[in-house]
Amino acid sequence: MSLNSLQDLFVEQLQDLYSAEGQFAQAQPKLAEAASSSELKAGIMQHVDETKKQLERLEKVAELCGVGSLKGKTCQAAKGLVAEAQELLEEEADPKVLDAGIIAALQRVEHYEMAGYGTVVAYAKQLGHDEAFKLLQETLEEEKATDEKLSQLAETAINQQAA
Repeated sequence: MSLNSLQDLFVEQLQDLYSAEGQFAQAQPKLAEAASSSELKAGIMQHVDETKKQLERLEKVAELCGVGSLKGKTCQAAKGLVAEAQELLEEEADPKVLDAGIIAALQRVEHYEMAGYGTVVAYAKQLGHDEAFKLLQETLEEEKATDEKLSQLAETAINQQAA
């Protein structure tokens, strides 16, 4: 793909996010299974459902913007974040410490997603893709809320239990 315009870059970034969300959707259930905290497990599984909706939203954005398929690109950053999370699960760890590590891995993912969605929200606004802007902004707000929930869980329970 040639990147000759902001629209081209917008499409490339949407493809990257689509790949990332797909990889994260596959990895999250493994993290939930490994978590010992029932609250953490439930939060992860809730986010799995949210991630599926976000993938659908990205497909809707592509449709609204006249973009073809978002498939075909592999987000290397997501691949690395998933690999790091998998390495964590392979460590011999106290369950409470592992929960803290799972939150750290999930927050890395959330921060990557917030950066990506912040970018495509700005591009959609600049390009006049008003409906896409609203959909992408909705996802960005969900990612921020998930990050905040993870921080709250870590600070009020998980990190104390791991200490």
